[in-house]
Amino acid sequence: MPAFRLTPAVAEAFPDTLIALVTATGVRGHEPWPHTVTALAELEQRLAEGSWAPADETDPRIEAWHTAYRSFGTNPRRIRPSVDALGRRLAKKGSLPRINPAVDSYNAVSVRHGLPAGAFDLGQVKGDVDIRHADGTESFTPLGEPDTVETPKPGEIIYADAAGVLTRHWNHRDAHRTRVTGDSADIAFALETLHATRDGDLLKTAADELQGLLAPHAARTTLYFLSPEQPEITA
Repeated sequence: MPAFRLTPAVAEAFPDTLIALVTATGVRGHEPWPHTVTALAELEQRLAEGSWAPADETDPRIEAWHTAYRSFGTNPRRIRPSVDALGRRLAKKGSLPRINPAVDSYNAVSVRHGLPAGAFDLGQVKGDVDIRHADGTESFTPLGEPDTVETPKPGEIIYADAAGVLTRHWNHRDAHRTRVTGDSADIAFALETLHATRDGDLLKTAADELQGLLAPHAARTTLYFLSPEQPEITA
């Protein structure tokens, strides 16, 4: 399993960062995941009833990411943090996309708690993963666009392994190479906040919820936390 590292420059720029990493090995992605089906249906039902709505850019959890995006030169209303884009889609359409059970699980947890989430197929990760500023020489192929190659701007925050960029604009979009499919057996899931002092308990609740959805369908799940105080873990 790779190491995940929060680099000193990112930790200094965002000193209250906390990232929950949930790893799942031996994932059985082709069997029924009834608890995930229920979690999605309950969110959509609550939205339809008007008893709940996804966080939008007026919410402090989303606003913090907009501020972060602007700090490294990304317009967050054009290129939105993943949880912002997902919440807007849910509010507009009344439903979340069904991709596969593992992806559906982290989407449900992300939008329910207003926290960005993503995942990487560890079988496709090359070497260790650093959360760092781009230097402008890296390559990125967006999820769903295998013939597209982008170059992140210098200073943009990325997840990157030895072969390229895994996520652009911190958490806007994942890479095609490490996308999670129904065949992905070993997966790392990330949930993030920039304000651990305020939202650390919420992040831990969300991570526990995600782990609970994954555990019945994996040989093993493990929860780790990355922060400026604990900047490296080996999954």
